Amino acid sequence: MVSPPAEASCPICALHGDQAELTAHEIWRNDLWLLRHHPRPAPLAGWCLLDSRRHCGGPINFVPEEAQDWGVVVQRASQLVRAVTGCERVYAIAFGEGARHLHLHLIPRSADDPRTSAWKIADLYRDVEAGMVNAASADCVNEWVLRARDLASAVLD
Repeated sequence: MVSPPAEASCPICALHGDQAELTAHEIWRNDLWLLRHHPRPAPLAGWCLLDSRRHCGGPINFVPEEAQDWGVVVQRASQLVRAVTGCERVYAIAFGEGARHLHLHLIPRSADDPRTSAWKIADLYRDVEAGMVNAASADCVNEWVLRARDLASAVLD
């Protein structure tokens, strides 16, 4: 499947063209999807995003091939997040208002970290974004990404 040209004003399309960002945070990709770690500042090590490779607003805009593959890739990407973090659950959240390009947040939920319970995760995100709470350290994120890359082909391919 050939992707159409990137939307000029889309921040996700721009990120997909930013080699430095991809080198730092990309975990896995195929023709349809790109799995990456949340860019800095990342609220948690293991907070990932699953993006559509083509400019697509969400599942309502899927072509048949994307619709057919979506459930499998979300499941496997979530399994990867759980395998690397050891979390009990993986939240999957997509709003699409900040960037109208499908990017599904895959967020590790750990019972021993109350900041990750239900809607508190949104508070953590806002607090990190506002600089009120420290983001995950660059070293932790880098280590997480390397471990995820090592496992990705076994889990996602």
